[in-house]
Amino acid sequence: MVSGTADLMQVRCIVRKARATFLSATAVVAAFALSPVIAGATAASATHLVGTFRIAAGASAGSGAKGSYFRMLQPNGKLGSGPYLANASSTATNKTYTLFKPGTDGGLVTGKYQPAPAAAFDSKGNALAKRIVLPLAFFNAKFSVSTQPKDPQTAKAVPAPSISYDGAGHLTGDLRAFGAWWNKGKFNQGAPKPDGTKPGLTAGPTGTYNTKTRTFTLDWTSQIVGGPFNGFTGQWHLQGTFVPSA
Repeated sequence: MVSGTADLMQVRCIVRKARATFLSATAVVAAFALSPVIAGATAASATHLVGTFRIAAGASAGSGAKGSYFRMLQPNGKLGSGPYLANASSTATNKTYTLFKPGTDGGLVTGKYQPAPAAAFDSKGNALAKRIVLPLAFFNAKFSVSTQPKDPQTAKAVPAPSISYDGAGHLTGDLRAFGAWWNKGKFNQGAPKPDGTKPGLTAGPTGTYNTKTRTFTLDWTSQIVGGPFNGFTGQWHLQGTFVPSA
């Protein structure tokens, strides 16, 4: 009897240890199973803003500008301090600012492209793209912008523009499809560049977003690679109100 009782107690001890081991293993497996969900939840905290970033028209403000505008930094210049290229045709008091007026779409659309027309220029070299901003004078010809499935300058396939909100007031995104047209020339002005790199002062896009008012600011810089403005950097500032897609 004593021997039988001892054997029974030993069996029970083995069972308890096995059960404890099983529960521990189950917890580990569950933790691994949940980890992608947790990671996914963290990754999903960034919200893609799909719709139209309707831009406010640019206007002079003291020695600078407000609203939406473009500046061109000269090679070896520094953001903020310059030197910037003065656009003799600018309507701004400070000619280094080229002021935008919203195009027929009202501004920049995310989730799809806003291409230039098949004939991107008239006979004088004026750009005809008008969906994002209206064509505006830049020295001797009008320039404008578009987003295309293939970058006009490099012919590389690029994704449609995307902008994300981090839930804490900040915007980031991918604008590699953004390009400028001027005097029969094509200039990628995206960030990052079509191949995903950020040469020179290329940076962004970054910005701010207010979920209550849906007001935004969006900034990025893009160094021109090749062509008559090689080494210059486009500095872009858009602001206005975001309108989600239906």
